[in-house]
Amino acid sequence: MTFVIGAPCIDVMDRSCVEECPVDAIYEGARMMYIHPRECIDCGACDPVCPTEAIVPDRRMPDAFIEFRDAAQALFDNEEYSGGGSALGLVPDPPMVSAR
Repeated sequence: MTFVIGAPCIDVMDRSCVEECPVDAIYEGARMMYIHPRECIDCGACDPVCPTEAIVPDRRMPDAFIEFRDAAQALFDNEEYSGGGSALGLVPDPPMVSAR
């Protein structure tokens, strides 16, 4: 995992991060965005453009982001969700996001 998107993205989804990602590693759910941990190249382009500061590098991740990191890892363990966020369409939000 390189960068993580957390709670500040829920129901905001500005999408400026998607425009900046050079490898299309950011996927859209119904309520928030997710960074694919194996597709992200750790370039950091997404972090400074996020207006809600919802994106953090995993090496400086606050505790409040841990459940979001774990949810993204679990989501992308399914190989069905890979190959670029723009081509795939919506991915399912994990229950912890849907419940908020």
